[in-house]
Amino acid sequence: MSLSIVQSIPLITLAGPPNSGKTTLFNFLSGQNYKTVNYPGATVEYSISCFQTKFGLTANLLDSPGIVSLTPSSPDEKISIESLYAHPHLGTPDLIIATVDASQLSRHLLLARQLIESKFNVIIAITMADLLKKRGHELLVDELKKALGCEIVVVDGRTGSGIDILIAAIEKNIKTDHLKPEPLPYCCNLEIDRLIHSYNEIEIIERRVLREIPSNGDGAANLIKANKQLKILNQPETKSIKSHLPDKTTLNIDRYLLHRYWGLFFFFMIMAATFTSIFWLAAPFMNWIDALFGYLADLSLAAFGFSWFGDLIANGIISGAGSVLVFVPQILILFLILGLLEDTGYLARGAMLIDNPLSKIGLNGKSFVPMLSGFACAIPAILAARTIPNRRERLLTIFIIPLMSCSARLPVYALLIAFLIPADKPWLGGVSLAAIYIFSIVSSITIAGIANKLKNRIVKEEDNSSFILELPAYRKPQLKVVLINTYHSAKIYLKKAGPIILGFSIILWLLTYFPNVDPKIDTNNLSETEIIQLKNAERLSNSYAADLGKFIQPVMTPIGMDWRVGVSLIAAFAAREVFVSSLALIFKVTSDNETLQNSLLEAMHGAEIESTGKKLFTTSTIIGLIIFFVFALQCISTIAVSKKETGGWRIPILQLIAFTGTAYVLTFITVHGLRFLGVQ
Repeated sequence: MSLSIVQSIPLITLAGPPNSGKTTLFNFLSGQNYKTVNYPGATVEYSISCFQTKFGLTANLLDSPGIVSLTPSSPDEKISIESLYAHPHLGTPDLIIATVDASQLSRHLLLARQLIESKFNVIIAITMADLLKKRGHELLVDELKKALGCEIVVVDGRTGSGIDILIAAIEKNIKTDHLKPEPLPYCCNLEIDRLIHSYNEIEIIERRVLREIPSNGDGAANLIKANKQLKILNQPETKSIKSHLPDKTTLNIDRYLLHRYWGLFFFFMIMAATFTSIFWLAAPFMNWIDALFGYLADLSLAAFGFSWFGDLIANGIISGAGSVLVFVPQILILFLILGLLEDTGYLARGAMLIDNPLSKIGLNGKSFVPMLSGFACAIPAILAARTIPNRRERLLTIFIIPLMSCSARLPVYALLIAFLIPADKPWLGGVSLAAIYIFSIVSSITIAGIANKLKNRIVKEEDNSSFILELPAYRKPQLKVVLINTYHSAKIYLKKAGPIILGFSIILWLLTYFPNVDPKIDTNNLSETEIIQLKNAERLSNSYAADLGKFIQPVMTPIGMDWRVGVSLIAAFAAREVFVSSLALIFKVTSDNETLQNSLLEAMHGAEIESTGKKLFTTSTIIGLIIFFVFALQCISTIAVSKKETGGWRIPILQLIAFTGTAYVLTFITVHGLRFLGVQ
């Protein structure tokens, strides 16, 4: 976008603390027709859109990351705050809509006052007024206008209440031909006396603008009693203290979900159900996609024949990409469930529950969200660690994030579990997948504990950590918004993984097809299918891939595998998903009127180690491969992002050596330990 266009179209930025209803309001104003971008020079994520046409506003609408004040406490917040003054792509905003939770005035008014003091053009959008009313209070909007000296509108981004008034206020404040305001820099090194003075002033304002709604009974007293039992941090009691209490429904739910013992039980049950659902619910969709790609491979062979070109289309492109795309339903379900958990407000509870265990290994609850994001992809998870103010904890979190079983591992786990589990018992696959994820969490925590003991050698940093978290009230999730976010997340995943998978599928096809393009075999008394299978085997044994495999064979022999698995493991360093497609290519899997996955599983069951004639894939070697993928750092992109975020090669190289070395040693122990116990 050129500078002239930026200047001609007004920029309206939404700003507010986390859980203030900012993104919900953005979704309503934009009609969920937005794109999420990382602008050059920034690592935080923005959503940008235009207003819905029905509002009649021509302006850019920007949803900035949540911040609590103009004083940054982490690198992520620093970038977000700097973008308010001069966005790296869109410049200075013409208007800022500051969202303020009516039930959290004492905390949320701080940012709004700082924006006003910095001479921004500000409209305050009051959200969660319904929660304030449930707690027995109402907001005197006119009094708040007088106290702050700016336009104030009460809105509900879920129902659209008050949006027309907000649009009218925006039209009144925005003029396309006026010069953009020049905000004053806010002092980043905020003195403690000034901060205390600001909160004292906000408390006075709060007492003036909140009025208790007369009611019968002693509900407020019961809420105060329950609040103390839950040990939730509040400000000292004032006349308006009741307005800060969570609503009764939230307290009743939290009595169980935040219980000292039952809370952890429910947490692990929810996590187990999440990952079991990924395997179980996706099965019908996976079968349909699998059959579709098998049908396409057959069509391509029928159309192009068994020439090099037909083999490239069927076995290089369709089979290679299809063997990975078949797992997209699992990835969609993962993003969907995580979105629902976040929208209801449970993820914040998960961070609170996990804070105490994480503190034992030198982390705190702020590490929970980046670690949980690692189940989707390590790259945004490492970027999310920027929200951790303490440098030592941030680097330690980045260090262990690659141990989280990201969605790229799902295709590998699903294939290996399918080899072990009978097809008529999918629930066993779900339990196995949940066990793998729990094992990865326990492993990461264990390694983090070891790294914490060695922290002075890894990171020399003063330990001044603290953990303060605002728990949002439980809300009914907006299914439409969750579905749209799930779609966008899956699309980003496919755009990232798709080109890599396709490129490596073609490279691997070239390695397995050449140079012995037309092998000579005795075709007497053989069917066409048998001729094709013999030609594939002869071609593969004399291919470039076989030459590469012979070079790495000494490394694979101790863990009970051969060069074919080794080549696939090397290919998986570009993207873990490629492991599945590379196996399909190396074993020259074709559909043969079956689904691609079933054909690959059949080939794996029949594969033998060429030098010994023993089965290549057994229960022990499959479990060994699972262990390898739990620990190994097989992602070049993760290494690059880790280097960028830690400021050097020290930690990424340590990750690569430590995790991959641990994976190899534990795979060796697993395979030979199981064989010693009689498991083959």
